[in-house]
Parts: sequence; structure tokens; C-alpha cells
Amino acid sequence: MSNDFWLDRPVFVTGATGLLGSALVRRLVELHAMPVCLMRDWVGHSRFVEDDFHRHSVVVRGALEDFELLLRTVNEYEIDTVFHLGAQTIVGTAARSPLSTFESNVRGTWNLLEACRLCPSTVSRIVVASSDKAYGEHDTLPYTEQFPLHARYPYDVSKACADMIGISYFHSFGLPVAITRCGNLFGGGDLNFNRLVPGTIRSALRGEAPLIRSDGTYLRDYFYVEDAVDAYLHLAEALPREDVVGEVFNFGNETPISVLEMVEMILELTGQTALTPTVLGEACREISKQFLDCEKARTILNWRPRRTMPEGLAATIAWYRKHLESSS
Repeated sequence: MSNDFWLDRPVFVTGATGLLGSALVRRLVELHAMPVCLMRDWVGHSRFVEDDFHRHSVVVRGALEDFELLLRTVNEYEIDTVFHLGAQTIVGTAARSPLSTFESNVRGTWNLLEACRLCPSTVSRIVVASSDKAYGEHDTLPYTEQFPLHARYPYDVSKACADMIGISYFHSFGLPVAITRCGNLFGGGDLNFNRLVPGTIRSALRGEAPLIRSDGTYLRDYFYVEDAVDAYLHLAEALPREDVVGEVFNFGNETPISVLEMVEMILELTGQTALTPTVLGEACREISKQFLDCEKARTILNWRPRRTMPEGLAATIAWYRKHLESSS
């Protein structure tokens, strides 16, 4: 990444209080960009708030469903770069409330892209966050970007729709869009403790048996958030190159492990190997096996993750240890 590429560049980040959004905004602040951050809810314990990133950003309060707000923001702040990370990201929440998930993830995406389309003189690069869940379930693994999108369940379908809307706006209107499909993100700052990694870390640090909602055999590609930030910045800097614009890129560690293996690794790193996970076997409407092939990102973007899984987990555990101690 260029040291001065982001200097004074107006960057619009949706989902700024989330795991990836907070980490990305922190890096943009360090790179002396001008972050403009969409915040629906004031999440007091988010890294975005606790680490005072909001003091170094323009904070726009509102939701992706508000088209006029998005248009005003992109226009008034003369946005150059858009990172569209905002979404309802919890699979279980999507299953319980598909309509609100579709409103946020699907309508929110076309609202944002339409706002960008109406401001062509300023917007020069747009990165839309899809997901590996958009692929749905395939017999052949790992997923490459050429695989069709076979999403079936509410969250997966919402991300597949956002993915295809982004591609449509490129082909139909020439918008400088690129799509990311990442593995399961983890890292310090994720306050959704119903997710496997933060939930297991919290249980381990409290000396409690971690809960596994599935049968423990589900296979996933876990991806450290700081490596994801690197990936997003690499991709944005490469736009609007002809071999990048309108393209989809997988990002992940390419080291799939089962849910049970991830829990055991966390217990080992926290020194809590005597704890036995409680396997609930309750998960449904989820894909059993999925992981990514990232050869395209390596070849075209010259990108690869810089941390091993244990390194990422160790840094993550350290963050939660400090966070839980300070909030107790």
C-alpha cells in the first residue's frame, strides 16, 4: 500500500462500528484519510467509540435504508472512496427476521450504489462486501470466484443479492465497483458474542464451558480482521484498474478448520484445555462446509494474509482479556 495514497482522501465507510468497520476506520485514521462513517446505533462498547475513532471522523447518524441521507452524504462530503461494509451480519438474526435483513443488506446496497451513481464526478472506487455465504453449498471445494451463487438461506441470499447488485451497477452504469467475498472474520472488537470466536474466548476467560451451537463438524475458513483490512485497502488502491473493476475477489486464510478444532485452539491459547465444550447440535439453515480459493487475489492484487491463525487468535484473545477486565 502507498504511504500517501489515502492522505486527505474522503472515504465513506458504512458499518463503521462493526468488527471490520472499526478496524478499517482505525487504519484510515492512521493513514491520514478523511473517514466519513455511517452509524445507525451508538454502540458504546465498540472499538469505534471506545478508541475514539469517532473523534477523528465525520459521523453520519442514520441507516442504509435512508436513500436521501446516503445521497446527501456522498454529495456533500465529496466522497472519493466507498467501503460498503454495513449489513445485518448475524446468520441467526437473519433466520428470525428475514425482512429486516433484506431491507438492510439488499435495499441498503442499491440505495448506496444509486447515490454513488448520481455523484459520478467524485466517486472513483467502491468496494462492496459480499460473503463466502453467497456461494451457498457446493459439492466441490474450495470455492473459486467462478462458482455460481447458490445461496438458499436468508443471510446468504441477502449477501448474494448485494453481490449481484454491485456487479449490475458496474455493467449497467460503469460504476467503479469491486466485490469481496471473505471467510468468517474474527478479531478484537467483535461484540456479537453469539459468534463462535468471541463467544468461546469470553467463556474460556471466565472459566466456563464454551457452547457450540452446531454439532462441531462445520468447516469454515476463519480470517483475521487485520488481514481483511489489508485486503480491502489493497483492493481499493487497485481500482479502477481494468483487471480489478467489476471483479470479485475471495479473501481468506485458505486453512479451513472445523468448529470444534477452532474451539480447541482457543482453549489451548487461553490455557483452559480442561474445559469441555458443550455441543448443542441446534444449528440449522447453515452451510456445512465452505472455504475459499484466494489464488486470484494473490495473482492480481499481490495480496496474501500476513498473520497465521494462532497469531491472529493470540492478538484477539489479548484484546478480549483487556476489554472484559475493564468492563467488569
